[in-house]
Amino acid sequence: MPDAVTPVLLAAAGGIFPALAWLWFWRREDAAHPEPRRLIALAFIAGMITVAAVIPIQKSLAAVFAAPALLFAVWSAIEELAKYLAARFSVLWRREVNEPIDVVIYMITVALGFAALENALFLLSPLSGTTTLETMLTGNLRFVGATLLHVLSSAVVGIAIAFAFYKPKAMRALYALVGVILASLLHAGFNFLILEQSEEYLLRTFAIVWFGLVFVLAVIEYVKRIRPSRYTKR
Repeated sequence: MPDAVTPVLLAAAGGIFPALAWLWFWRREDAAHPEPRRLIALAFIAGMITVAAVIPIQKSLAAVFAAPALLFAVWSAIEELAKYLAARFSVLWRREVNEPIDVVIYMITVALGFAALENALFLLSPLSGTTTLETMLTGNLRFVGATLLHVLSSAVVGIAIAFAFYKPKAMRALYALVGVILASLLHAGFNFLILEQSEEYLLRTFAIVWFGLVFVLAVIEYVKRIRPSRYTKR
């Protein structure tokens, strides 16, 4: 195998396989009424494609916003909006999305697709020129930190929409907007903490993400019990 191909394959494996492992875990949350595999695959691929659309926009804005904190806040908002739009136009409009928990699952799936390609691209540089140990450490950092952040922030959007699942369209749009705003703030806050804190505090930051995911799991149990009111029409 050519030397130039090996890092690409390793980076792809390092980005995609961990994301697929997380996808298996989160799909179990809807084990009672599992979503079609073709739509799960479509949502995952839509998340990956979104990375290609987001990166040029983020690069173009790097010259506009000089302050790093503001730049990362804008980047975070772009990513969260892009992930929502990817889910909205790929799967959320389909008739198979017939209960609130479905929205959360698809938002998380898009987030994992996004994280898979983002992590693969991030790993390309370490794999191309540094030691195996550094690559493993970098991969673990992305796996534990950035991947779970994407899941958490997109889950927030999904939960917000799920709360309004049986409400009128205008109300669902409002809830979606609030969800994207909250997810953007969460994402920006994480990035700010990573930038400002020394390495000894990174584990605290990651612990916050883990606690956030535990909270999301608890809220998902509530989402599963949401039922339409007898007076509600979608």
